[in-house]
Amino acid sequence: MAAAAEGLGEAEAEALRLFTALGLGADKARETLKNEALSALLRQAAAQAQGALGPAIDRATGTLLYNVASRLKDPKRLGFLVGCITSKKIVTDLQLSAALDYVKSHPLDPIDVADFERACGVGVAVTPEQIEEAVEAAISKHRAELLAERYHFNMGLLMGEARSRLKWADGKIIKNEVDLQVLHLLGPKTEADLEKKPKAAKAQAAKAKPAEVEKRRKAAVVVNGAESLEERSLMEQLRGEALKFHKPGENYKADGYVTTPHTMALLEQHLEITGGQVRTRFPPEPNGILHIGHAKAINFNFGYAKANNGICFLRYDDTNPEKEEEKYFTAIREMVEWLGYEPYAVTHASDYFDQLYSWAVELIRRGHAYVCHQKVEEIKGHNPPASPWRDRPVEESLLLFEGMRKGKFEEGEATLRMKLVMEDGKMDPVAYRIKYTPHHRSGDAWCIYPTYDYTHCLCDSIEHITHSLCTKEFQARRSSYFWLCNALDVYCPVQWEYGRLNLLYTVVSKRKIIRLVETGAVRDWDDPRLFTLTALRRRGFPPEAINNFCARVGVTVAQATMEPHLLEACVRDVLNEQAPRAMAVLDPLRVTITNFPAAKALEVPVPNFPADETKGFHHVPFLPTLYIEQSDFREVLEKGYKRLTPGQPVGLRHTGYVIAVQNIIKDASGHVTELEVTCTRSDTAEKPKAFIHWVSEPLVCEVRLYERLFLHKNPEDPTDVPGGFLSDLNPDSLQVVEDALVDCSVRAARPFDRFQFERLGYFSVDPDSTEKKVVFNRTVTLKEDPGKA
Repeated sequence: MAAAAEGLGEAEAEALRLFTALGLGADKARETLKNEALSALLRQAAAQAQGALGPAIDRATGTLLYNVASRLKDPKRLGFLVGCITSKKIVTDLQLSAALDYVKSHPLDPIDVADFERACGVGVAVTPEQIEEAVEAAISKHRAELLAERYHFNMGLLMGEARSRLKWADGKIIKNEVDLQVLHLLGPKTEADLEKKPKAAKAQAAKAKPAEVEKRRKAAVVVNGAESLEERSLMEQLRGEALKFHKPGENYKADGYVTTPHTMALLEQHLEITGGQVRTRFPPEPNGILHIGHAKAINFNFGYAKANNGICFLRYDDTNPEKEEEKYFTAIREMVEWLGYEPYAVTHASDYFDQLYSWAVELIRRGHAYVCHQKVEEIKGHNPPASPWRDRPVEESLLLFEGMRKGKFEEGEATLRMKLVMEDGKMDPVAYRIKYTPHHRSGDAWCIYPTYDYTHCLCDSIEHITHSLCTKEFQARRSSYFWLCNALDVYCPVQWEYGRLNLLYTVVSKRKIIRLVETGAVRDWDDPRLFTLTALRRRGFPPEAINNFCARVGVTVAQATMEPHLLEACVRDVLNEQAPRAMAVLDPLRVTITNFPAAKALEVPVPNFPADETKGFHHVPFLPTLYIEQSDFREVLEKGYKRLTPGQPVGLRHTGYVIAVQNIIKDASGHVTELEVTCTRSDTAEKPKAFIHWVSEPLVCEVRLYERLFLHKNPEDPTDVPGGFLSDLNPDSLQVVEDALVDCSVRAARPFDRFQFERLGYFSVDPDSTEKKVVFNRTVTLKEDPGKA
């Protein structure tokens, strides 16, 4: 049906099904179909593979078949290479690349199969022991530099050297082994390891050629007025460098724009009203909370206007009173302002109900609309049957439409439809429908409400929007957008489409989030495990990080589906500069210093930002009784363990003291409950292998630790999650630590204040906090969890 709707012949439709069966996405399959040479090779490869393996081809094999068809320069070798793939001689893309290089450099027949297989690593099995030995050799070679530079060392060198010894080894396994052995050698990262190396960056910039320096300068992201050498800011992308939008008043130059005898006069009038100013709008439906995808839309609409000295309206599309609630109106505006944007004006589609109704009457008079009595089910989908009322007399439609307005019909008994066929094949879209639901602003004044297809372009026209920026799924409505404005002889803006922003491991559908709330899987729309903007704010994500993430995604027409860890990386970048340090212990072990050096508590100064002590200090008490993490002590020393054990002292962060175990106290079950230690000034003791965090006279707080809400990347995809998204919930997505211990510097913290708990991660104060107990949400860990990548 989908292929038929696209106007494909039987052969093309069959090829499309074949390509998707190989694992290609729908868009990629259609793109491949347009390339005749590639399409022919891929069909030939698939037919040969199905002959050998049967009709069902696994996705990994399908990917290899697509790669060989798209990269092979000599089609006569296709059959030979497909045979190697189906016989499982070639099973990785690395082997395929070697195979393609081999056949390119050996154009003459026959191929020396034995030599070919040697060159492509056919049958080579790399054991875990071999990988371990290769990584050990690489680390041994660079041991001195590793110990000196620690985690600032370029780990890519270790990867490269191990890979050069084991050409056909899995790169992911090598990386995991490198990470493991480096951890054994260096121990966990310290605060110094997490700090950047600004001097090295400056030295590198000094050595760079002037052209390279200028290129980097142009590639800078602006964050709070400061530049960081990463990517162009969204502002720079939206100033016309990445998008060649029309200038205000030059709408007719845009591709696909339809001109009429009245167009130029209307544009001249439009320029008089706007003064040539760029005007955009952000038009959310107030029937749910905004999510991460809306953040891109907000940045795009408000950002494009700001970048071009224009204005942006916040316009609520409040045309469906059944689903609209005041809390959504409030939350939407809060989120727009939280991201740093101030609307030029806040408007509502309902502001224009009288004008929209008058234009609907005029549309009927001009013969462009009619009252229809087909049921909703009859007009759903593409190419529905033509309405038997399509050619009813204008006077009759005017009378019936007035009857709809006066409440003479039941819901679903009549609609007003426009006479046009849209780009996606939908015929005669509905302009008005009957709903006997009071409106939050107009009350019972109306019982008919306009649809998006009718309302949106006309509201844009009323507000003299210059650039109507929409996500790409609205591209099929562009023709109706232009048609309706021109049918009524009103100013016609230009609709431009851009790609949606989606995240893996989440759902953003309003209906699905409501189901999560109803089933108790999450608390509400602002549950920190969701990716609504209110949830991200509650979790502690700074708005600058979300805006930077949108900038990194870029201004693209293609849909972008991103991993959450890319957003989390933007959060770390901002919080590293914004979140003051504090110490907290989540799993406490009591420690008593038997030779404490003072008769009363000592005040220990702790820098708020260790990398920049000019940002001030806070003081924490240091007493004979303190608490450390259970994981920072082991009774038996193990290889690679750098923290506290009998016989292995550790330093206490910021105190200037080293502690050594003297006595281990256990309960009746043998569990360690307390350590008795002695302390020595660090300037007189041997330098310890590690420094650990601690708390003394701490606040007892609640800490909530979050993991992904879903187990699979695409919880909405039935092929990944046959039981539906509710069956894919991660049972460990929330862990609550009721009695975490946090140093007293956070005593005055308020909701949404953010901190870095040393060695643990970034945390934000939750609004559930009370005077008796502060509640913290873990925003992100200090570094990306390799298991999430």
